[in-house]
Amino acid sequence: MNKVIIASKNPVKISCVSKAFTKVFPDRAIVFEGISVASGVSDQPMTDEETLIGAINRAENAMNINPTADFWAGVEGGIDKEEDKMLAFAWVVILSREKMGKSKTATFYLPKKVADLVSQGIELGHADDMVFKRSNSKQQDGAIGILTNGLIDREAYYEQAAILALIPFMNETLYPLSGI
Repeated sequence: MNKVIIASKNPVKISCVSKAFTKVFPDRAIVFEGISVASGVSDQPMTDEETLIGAINRAENAMNINPTADFWAGVEGGIDKEEDKMLAFAWVVILSREKMGKSKTATFYLPKKVADLVSQGIELGHADDMVFKRSNSKQQDGAIGILTNGLIDREAYYEQAAILALIPFMNETLYPLSGI
C-alpha cells in the first residue's frame, strides 16, 4: 500500500491530489493524509517563482515531517502581474524519494476589483469573498469556480496539474531518478 502525504489540510487540495493519484494508479491501494506545513513564502505568493518555491517547500516539509510515506504533494496557488493585469494559477509538486514531478495549472486573469484588493495585500481567497460576497471560497470553488460560473471548480482545476505532475512517475524509464 502506498501512502501519499498532501501538504495541506485544505479539502480541495487533498481531494485533487487524491483523485489524480487514483486515476493515474487505478490498481494501487493508496492511503492519503493531509497535514499542515509551512510554505516558506508569503501567504499570497506574488510571482510565478515564489509560487513554485512554495509548492516545493510544502512537499519537502511534508517529507521531513512524515518521511515514511511514498509520495509527498505540495499545491500552492499564486498570482503574477502581466503589465497592468493580474494572473492567477497554481503549482503542483509531487516528490518521491527518487524524483520530483511538477506542473502548473492554466492561468486566468483576475477582475480589476479582485486584483486591486490583492495588490493591497489581501490574500486572493479573502479578496474573492469580499468582492463576491462569499465565505471561505478558497476551500470551495475558488476564484476559478466563481468566475466560470461553476464550469471549472478549484478541485478540477488543480487535479489536471496534479496528473501532469505525476508524468515522471507514470513514465519511469523516460524520467529516471531526478525527474524534472
